[in-house]
Amino acid sequence: MSDPAPLILCVEDDKDSREMIQYLLRNAEKNYTVMAVGTGAEALAINAKNSFDLYVLDIWLPGMDGFELCRRIRERGSTKPIMFFSAMVRPDDRKYGLAAGANEFLVKPNDLDIFADTVERLLKDGSKDIDLSEPPV
Repeated sequence: MSDPAPLILCVEDDKDSREMIQYLLRNAEKNYTVMAVGTGAEALAINAKNSFDLYVLDIWLPGMDGFELCRRIRERGSTKPIMFFSAMVRPDDRKYGLAAGANEFLVKPNDLDIFADTVERLLKDGSKDIDLSEPPV
């Protein structure tokens, strides 16, 4: 019997972008299982009920930005990989994302061609998890 498909939480407020990300992940070679929501509050609620293997976050979210969501996921003890996939391109956004606890930061649509490879790498590396005893830099 094969291993279950990795479970990924996509948090993206733009419906078209959310559907595109879901499509890319569900139709990838690994055929990932994807749950998608549009707000940080929804993400925290669904995260409390599920064990995700990877988080894909946007930055601009209503009510709570992706940086805060990332911090809260880490504060709740998750060691699974978190990837920002956002159209944000301000110089410090990558630094803020990694400082919040993310493992990777891709810019859409520019990094779309490496999106699937990055997801696969993070899931493979995610089996190692991260050490929460050291706060992010």
